[in-house]
Amino acid sequence: MTSDTGNRAYVVQVALIVAMGGFLMGFDASVISGVVKFIEPQFSLSKLELGWAVSSLTLTATLAMMVSGPLSDRLGRRKVLFMAASLYAISAVASALAPTFVFLVIARMIGGLGVGASLIIAPMYIAEISPARMRGRMVSFNQLNIVLGISVAFFTNYLILRLGQSDASWTQSLMFGPHNWRWMLGLETLPAVLYFLFLNAVPESPRWLLMKGRDSEARDIIARASGRAAAETEILAVHASLRRDASKAKASIAELFSPAMRLVITIGVVIAVIQQITGINSVFFYAPMIFEQSGIGTDASFAQAILVGIINLVFTVLAIMFIDRLGRKPLLIAGLTGITVSMLVLALGFSAATYTLDAEALANLPEEVSFASIEPMQDVVYDSDVAFKSALQGALGSERATQFESNLITAAISMNPMLILFGILGFVASFAVSIGPVMWVLFSELFPNRIRGLAISFVGLINSAVSFIVQTIFPWELATLGSATTFLIYGLFAAIGLAFVLGMVPETKGKSLEELETELVGT
Repeated sequence: MTSDTGNRAYVVQVALIVAMGGFLMGFDASVISGVVKFIEPQFSLSKLELGWAVSSLTLTATLAMMVSGPLSDRLGRRKVLFMAASLYAISAVASALAPTFVFLVIARMIGGLGVGASLIIAPMYIAEISPARMRGRMVSFNQLNIVLGISVAFFTNYLILRLGQSDASWTQSLMFGPHNWRWMLGLETLPAVLYFLFLNAVPESPRWLLMKGRDSEARDIIARASGRAAAETEILAVHASLRRDASKAKASIAELFSPAMRLVITIGVVIAVIQQITGINSVFFYAPMIFEQSGIGTDASFAQAILVGIINLVFTVLAIMFIDRLGRKPLLIAGLTGITVSMLVLALGFSAATYTLDAEALANLPEEVSFASIEPMQDVVYDSDVAFKSALQGALGSERATQFESNLITAAISMNPMLILFGILGFVASFAVSIGPVMWVLFSELFPNRIRGLAISFVGLINSAVSFIVQTIFPWELATLGSATTFLIYGLFAAIGLAFVLGMVPETKGKSLEELETELVGT
């Protein structure tokens, strides 16, 4: 019999390869944070168009989630992951070469199809091949790779920004300066190709093979992952589950709302909404923009975005370490409490800010800013970012106000930027140790075998749809409602989520998928 160490090493190897889809998802989604500053003036985008450039990926990810679960039930988990890797590579090349805004959006939407597929199928696959004692940690590898991708995107964005400012001949010949955002987007091609190649070392999901009557293949895979004796026990449990479902019609959306499914689908939907409506992708996809609002300037805002990635990575590792020790629910409670407090800190920090352009500030503005146009604003105190930006647009016009917004905010603002940094990092840490990885672990555990693909696709669809809305309207929210009100809204949603977790979410650690099915759904 294969040793436990050998079993563990094999499961870890397979989980890490499959979770590379999470890395690509995190990179693809967050690399846009460094791009928005440059495409907004280049393509003369409105705030809603800017939001669309960011969220278009999520729109097609949402659509992919509707079909990726059922498609994986038909073709297999592995084949759908190969498709996702191909879509990532095509999107990266097309985005880097985009000649127009519409072309860029279409290229990003192609990548969104890969995001939706990998986001659903990777954790599902890992849950189906992992022994119960390891499942929480293994599924969390996907979230770990997502945050690793986010961190790498923040770092490469900053690196390319700095290379674009270099006088070295090789950086100038590669045109990092004029084409910085194209380099940011195009780098994803390399990990996408590697993912496609590494997937050749991954077997098909054993539970999918059992669903298709391919018991011999499934037995070999489970035995390698869990040991021969455990394989026989697990196969019997899966077959028993399939026999119970044999007399039922094919899984349908209507079945998700049956009385037996009411508890698990309610938990899935609410957790899916809360994960996104508390603003995590506003932070990940617009981190430099948020930091610029505190007046620290462009280079510093890109550098601080790297801190967001590092904190996200560190606390995701902590979540993986403790998710099978402490359980899912304690992490959710601690994390949502931290998110609520952090968002209130951000709201208070921005609400206390004032904006004044004194004579010294006006003298140090870029030459392109017309002194005569902006002179009427001298020594006027604005008590909100909305009022200050409105005055700028009135003085300079929308296009010039957007172009020099960072310079003007840096010159005018009076606030404590460290409070904003601590608030953002506290929020990211709280998210990363809780609802970030725990949501996907819960999704892989809550739903019965026969309907798992459809159910995860459904709640994933809702999660992605909420993310799309949040990303699209965030630039508009900052411009219209202001930073303080925007973050206050996120904090209130986090408090609602905390109350729901305390009252409704069960603990799932240490139980097999079949035990959870009996306990939560009934058979």
